[in-house]
Amino acid sequence: MLKIISQSEKQTKLLAQKMAASLKGGEVLALIGELGAGKTFFIQCLGQSLGVKEKITSPTFILFRTYKTNHPKIKTIHHFDAYRLKRTNDLVALGALEFFGRKQDLAVIEWADKIKSILPKKTTFIKIKIIRGGKARELIIKGPTGLLGKLLLKK
Repeated sequence: MLKIISQSEKQTKLLAQKMAASLKGGEVLALIGELGAGKTFFIQCLGQSLGVKEKITSPTFILFRTYKTNHPKIKTIHHFDAYRLKRTNDLVALGALEFFGRKQDLAVIEWADKIKSILPKKTTFIKIKIIRGGKARELIIKGPTGLLGKLLLKK
């Protein structure tokens, strides 16, 4: 587990850049946090770091979006939002499981706590919590030791 306090959007962006540099494709990132915690912002920063040219927006009403990257290993980001799901099977019925773990892809899920039961064992969980009156964020990252080790080395 890795706990990081981000004092600003700039620091959060730097963390997303470090994480992007540590990714090699096939990862599943599961974001958890209350409304306004910064889940979509984190994914936007991650996408920018991987060379996504279009604006990344939360797919709350359509459940997922796909973005092409300009990265040598990760070709596509699949961005899911489980906020409006009533049942986990709704996402399964859309074929979401096909996108988890693809070697040249990255899957990122907002409100992942709602679909935890269908996520792969090697999923990296990123819990974002608003702290200090809304000025800062606490990010708790749990996942495969390889990714966490790379993040620790890049501090």
